[in-house]
Amino acid sequence: MLQKTTDWLETHWVAPAYVGWVLMGLAAFFFAAATNTLAGWLYVMSGVLLGLLTIAAILPARNLTRISIERQPIRPVSAGEALLMELALTNDSRQAKALLQVWDELPAALSKPQQTAIAAIAPGHLYRWIYEVPAQRRGIYHWQTVALRTAAPLGLFWCRRSQTANASATVYPQILPLTQCPLLDTVGQESGFQWHQNNAAQLATEGITRSLRPYRWGDSTRLIHWRTSARYGELRVRELEKITASQQVIIALNTADTWEFEAFEQAVIAAASLYIYALRRGFAAALWTPPGQLVREKAAVLSVLAAIAPTSSAPVRPRHTGAALIWLSYRPQEKAYLPNGSQQICWTEAPTRETSPALIRINSKEALQPQLQAARK
Repeated sequence: MLQKTTDWLETHWVAPAYVGWVLMGLAAFFFAAATNTLAGWLYVMSGVLLGLLTIAAILPARNLTRISIERQPIRPVSAGEALLMELALTNDSRQAKALLQVWDELPAALSKPQQTAIAAIAPGHLYRWIYEVPAQRRGIYHWQTVALRTAAPLGLFWCRRSQTANASATVYPQILPLTQCPLLDTVGQESGFQWHQNNAAQLATEGITRSLRPYRWGDSTRLIHWRTSARYGELRVRELEKITASQQVIIALNTADTWEFEAFEQAVIAAASLYIYALRRGFAAALWTPPGQLVREKAAVLSVLAAIAPTSSAPVRPRHTGAALIWLSYRPQEKAYLPNGSQQICWTEAPTRETSPALIRINSKEALQPQLQAARK
């Protein structure tokens, strides 16, 4: 109760420090003694202390005025890395702001509130506060409060005021450095549609003409476009490009299943790791989640996985897209439920009628990376 009262006084007015309580007690004692003895010097002592306390109660609040706070955008990181925070405090007044405490009110799920002390900010000057926060859990975190606290200049009363500095930090799931993944290395071989659309144009020494450019030393003479060279009076060379097909794979995370917490976190890590590995191998990779959301762009996929959680929605059957499908769920699905050639990864040890070699069981109590890198059973 006392702490709540003190916090309320700090944020709405001022809260006496220990020395402030002592001086208020002395002022009350001197005034009571002066009333009983009618001694003038006691009235003077009481009045001096009351004047000092009044000034000490007014100045801290004034010391916190005209300070603007600006927060720099926070770069997304993966779980296990550190978020870099940067705040800029500007003194917009004509007087120096001294002896300040700054508190960044981070969400409890991310970290405890961070604080720093500032000796002084000169008039019109800017102070940069840069610090790091280890991000242990994936998620998208939002907060907006930065608190300034001071007892300057006399240290008798504490005053705290909050300002709005909106912040949004994205912590992607941990991405395992897979060196191999037979599940993806052999994807599509069972279904027969290994190569799909998503054509990509690449510079090459053969193929169709992309553009013409001036001749550079070392260019092959067979690439010279003689008709254009004669028109411009200088040698022009053809730049060629070749259209290559990319292998398409969809990572499907079944959030509509009933998950255990640790198993679901491993499934999210597996989805992110498989997606990044697929991109490194040159696949046209995408993420599918109920109720049918398909995301392809890398930043969007990682953001979806950062915020994803199990849902209570009805199960949704993935559509046959003509691409290889890797199905991540807690319980295995019957073969007829999934498109032809699909691979399954499940986290439950419950028995199932599904005995296809395309089914991989993950033990959530063991390291995930060796299990994903292991050969298919």
